[in-house]
Parts: sequence; structure tokens; C-alpha cells
Amino acid sequence: MNKIVEYINALGRTPVIPLLGFPGLKFGGNTIRQGLTDAEIQYRAIEELANHFEVDALIHLMDLTVEAEALGAEIHFPEDASPSVKVHPLKSVEQLKDLSVPDPEKDGRMPIFIETVRRMKENLSIPVGAYVIGPYTLAGEMMKVENTLKATIKDPDPLKEILAFMAEVIKVYAMALVQAGADILTILEPTASMLSPKQFDEFSGAYIKEIYDSLPECMTVLHICGNTTYILKAMAATGAEGLSLDTPVKLHEVIDMIPDVVLIGNVDPVRVMLQGSPEKVYENTLDLRRKMKGHKNFILSTGCDLPPETPFENIEAFVKAGRANL
Repeated sequence: MNKIVEYINALGRTPVIPLLGFPGLKFGGNTIRQGLTDAEIQYRAIEELANHFEVDALIHLMDLTVEAEALGAEIHFPEDASPSVKVHPLKSVEQLKDLSVPDPEKDGRMPIFIETVRRMKENLSIPVGAYVIGPYTLAGEMMKVENTLKATIKDPDPLKEILAFMAEVIKVYAMALVQAGADILTILEPTASMLSPKQFDEFSGAYIKEIYDSLPECMTVLHICGNTTYILKAMAATGAEGLSLDTPVKLHEVIDMIPDVVLIGNVDPVRVMLQGSPEKVYENTLDLRRKMKGHKNFILSTGCDLPPETPFENIEAFVKAGRANL
């Protein structure tokens, strides 16, 4: 049986799991760079979130550059914004021979996230989540996204060699996070939103399935930004037990398309959670819950990770609406 469904059934209600993280850094007055480079600061931010908000799970901070950095990519790291890949080092499939699968306990900042997960598991009484990047997105980080997209059409076989290597990198890191205590493993594959359903199956989904199949017992989630309605069935075919969907997807209209998968989402993280009033957050969240009422395969969340400046009172309003009786 789907392990996320088992979790929901055991909880006895719709779980309330906004994609928190960066807002927690405000408790200690720390920057994003500090949180993403120091396990102590990152864990304390998450601990504060657990202490202040009655949520049903927490995930470490989101960072799409961890795996690329461990593979040797140069990272642009501003003080108070998410990092990005500065130089894309992979120019051809022949360069794969110069790369090796990173050691998650030693290479780059992987050890920071593993230590954060260890501390979360040791100290929090709710399920612990971890993020890894998806294989197609990691290839884009290493090659440059436009080159990955071109290769999808013009050089599919070399690209598949690259994707197979990226999947191995992710498998090893994901395994380390689960062994450190992650109960939920979420793959972030934003670049795949540019693919057709057939291309998604071939250049992303097949490799994601390999990653999920390689993991020990844990809940598995796939998150892709944007309106992914057109690839929902392909996303479900990866074996993900939960699909974390962005705000443009109308959850109540698509949930019956994939009844064996849990849908997670999808209050707008910017226009509602960041920019709205607590009253707007409460009503918007309650409206989503009403639309999803009666569906057991649903987790209340946000469409994506919350911006660092999200007001605490808006997070409170979200949680309050998530716990309210309908």
C-alpha cells in the first residue's frame, strides 16, 4: 500500500505540511547563505519552525545546487538569496570520465544536509523530509538548461548517458539522506516542466523511477513547478507515492485521474502566503480544503517553497485553516 496513504490514515485527518524552511531563518536573524552552509544554523531554523507552528512534517532547506556543487560546478552564492550555478562545467559526454559520484559524507555541502537530517530525526517528533534534485534538472545544472533541451532532440543517446550518471549521483545522496533519518524523500525536477509527456517518460521519469526503486523504506514525493496537469499521469508512473503540485494545477479537477497517488499542495506561496493578509490566507486555504473534502489522498501544502519573507502570521493562518473543522 502507498506509505503516504498509510500515514494519512494513521493520522486520521488531512495532514498540514506547508513547504517551510527559509522563513525559519528569521528566528535567529540568519541569512540564506548561513543556513545553507551551516548545519547548526539550518537545524535551529527548522527546530524553531517546529516549536512555533503545529505542522505535521518538516523538510530541510531547499537548495538546487548541492549535487552540482559536489560534482565541481562553480556556485554563485549571494548572502540572502538562493544560490545558482555560475559555471556549467559539462560540455560533452566524454567529460563524464573525469567525474566521479560524490561521497555524501565528505563532498561539497552534502554533509551539511545529512547532518541536518540526522539532527531533525533525533529531536523532532514529526516526520522528517529531505530534498534531492531530479536527474534532468541536474543535467541542466551541469550542462546549461538550453543545452540539455537541445540534446533531448538532437543528441538523445549521449544525453541518456549523462542522465544515467546523474541518477547514480542522486541515488547515493538520497540513500545517505534516508539512512540519516529522512522519512520522506522529495525529488525536485523543475526543468522537466519543459518536456512533453513522451519526453518526460524517456528523459526524466525513467531515471526517477530508478532512484525511487533504489531506496529503502521511505515515503517518496515528486515536485515539479508550474502547470504540470499535462504530465500528471507520467509523473505518477515514476512510482512516486505523492505528487507535490504548484498552484496552477487545479487539484480538485485532477485528483480522480490518479487515485492511487497522494496530491500535495497547493496554496499560492507568493500571491497568497507572501503578499496576502492573514484573512486572505485563511479563506484561500479553507477554500482549497472544501474543494478537496472527501479525498483521502490529499495533503494540504503550499504550491512551492515559501519565500523567506513570508509573514509568520500568514503561516499561522494557514495552519489554523488546515486544522479547522469543515
